[in-house]
Amino acid sequence: MRNKRFFIVLAGALMFGLLAAVSVSRYLSSAQAYTKNLRGVAVAKVAIPVGTKIIAEQLTLVQFPAESTPDGAFESVEKLAGRVAVMNIAPREPITEARLAPEGTAAGLSAIIPEGYRAMTVKVDDVVGISGFIMPGTLVDVVVVIVPNDHGALSQDPISKIVLQNIKVLANGQNIDKPEKEREASSVKAVTLLVTPEQAEKLALSSSEGKLQLVMRNSIDQGDEQTRGINKRGLLGGDIAAPQPEPGSLKSERPEPKPAPRRIRVQAETKPAPAAAPAPRSSVEMIEGAKKRSVDFP
Repeated sequence: MRNKRFFIVLAGALMFGLLAAVSVSRYLSSAQAYTKNLRGVAVAKVAIPVGTKIIAEQLTLVQFPAESTPDGAFESVEKLAGRVAVMNIAPREPITEARLAPEGTAAGLSAIIPEGYRAMTVKVDDVVGISGFIMPGTLVDVVVVIVPNDHGALSQDPISKIVLQNIKVLANGQNIDKPEKEREASSVKAVTLLVTPEQAEKLALSSSEGKLQLVMRNSIDQGDEQTRGINKRGLLGGDIAAPQPEPGSLKSERPEPKPAPRRIRVQAETKPAPAAAPAPRSSVEMIEGAKKRSVDFP
């Protein structure tokens, strides 16, 4: 009886041992296959601000599955040393070629200027700079108030006109990066705008001959608004009240303003004057025998 129990326990132990060995073998095989499918990818250990040159101490290698490796990622830290970031890179974020300036680019503002564009700085104050809320990356329109010179005679009637639209702000003051708290407005004396060479000519003439005003626009609003400008005569003509849109609403979702009612002059119908009543005439009643008759006198 005891020998039978012993053999039963021994058989159960051998069975459980065999199952454990098979499970461990499968786990090691899958782990080995998973390890072979991993690739080392360079990621940032700390935050790397835009326009700064990357050093090796800011990077580390992290294992990524081959099918999840970002396009343009680097497998070596040494290849990234000396490259310049063209956008902010967060900690633990893979560094790709799209986030870097071409090799040999110097650090600073010039690294974030795209090919074919220029950076131009204009003076601003609290009013022109929208109370300091213009941050790097903001989109603005440029309005100039200028006195035109027509046919050699200086006109005294200034004109306000939008001369540039959808212009990106590269820097406010000497800051090319957004502050940690975007709600904090900072007072600066100048902003740097990203413009084409033709836009730079317009901006230079506008700042020299007139007074500039920056107008902030929504970052998703890329529309082109054609305006005729306004002078004093048009300004005094007033405007039509329009319903205010909700914050962040699209242009297609806004209610269209109702046109101003047209004034129609209605001419009253003229009735002919009533004819004057004839003047009363004198009459005398005459009795001739049994007859009576009335005789009128003029």
